[in-house]
Amino acid sequence: MFNFIKHRKIWYLISLLVIVPGLVSLALQGLNLGIDFTGGNIMEVRLEQGVKVQQVRQVVEDLGYGASRNIQKSGANDYLIRTRELSEVESAKLIATMQEKLGKTVLLRNERVGPVIGKELTTKAVLALLIASALMLVYITFRFEFKQGVAAIVALLHDSLVVLGIFSIFQIEVDTAFVAAILTIIGYSINDTIIIFDRVRENMKTRKKGESLEDLVNFSLWQTLARSINTVLTVVFVLVALYFLGGTTTKTLVLAMLIGVISGAYSSIFNASPVWVDLKLAEKKR
Repeated sequence: MFNFIKHRKIWYLISLLVIVPGLVSLALQGLNLGIDFTGGNIMEVRLEQGVKVQQVRQVVEDLGYGASRNIQKSGANDYLIRTRELSEVESAKLIATMQEKLGKTVLLRNERVGPVIGKELTTKAVLALLIASALMLVYITFRFEFKQGVAAIVALLHDSLVVLGIFSIFQIEVDTAFVAAILTIIGYSINDTIIIFDRVRENMKTRKKGESLEDLVNFSLWQTLARSINTVLTVVFVLVALYFLGGTTTKTLVLAMLIGVISGAYSSIFNASPVWVDLKLAEKKR
């Protein structure tokens, strides 16, 4: 039986090889923030029948006003266009270009979104993450023990940094859906970790005399391994299908969740339990 705990330093190293480049990228170039965070324009237009959303996206992209996924169909012939902040001249140019290439274009509204909303979203997202982590730590401490709570939070931090790092390295644009994805990933990851810790707790009650903590945790991991793999594969299959078939407007959300779900399965198995073992061994040495 392969010993996951014995090789825990290898799993730590793999995590660092993924996280450190992401941290460097975050420090040097940060995240590619969308208009939800930086501010921009929201335009709603009405076009003639028969115009496809891909045609509208192409016009906006050709002008360099925004990513194609920021265009959505909001009615039978109505389209919602989110762009970077545009001047009156640029807004008029967009309407004129659409009129020329797509036919009769009626501007229903043109609103400017300030970056203040973006700052508020960022603050609330960080606050939500901190509150969720604190409540999880309290709950796990109550149900299990404080050290397992710390190990679980380390795994959650791992998952968040992996997703943030990859999005920063490849400069994938992030929006409010990205924040929702991060919070969803945290919920998914902690669930798998709790399952493993619960198995460890049950096995501690029937621990054989002379059995090391590493062997007991490794046995617990093997008992829950099939469940962890089956669960993550089921979710991954759905997310992959959504990524390729769900349309451009959902790609950020789905991609973030896809990375996070895989990272969450990894951290639950290869980080959370090994970190707890190291904390227990350090306590024993003291």
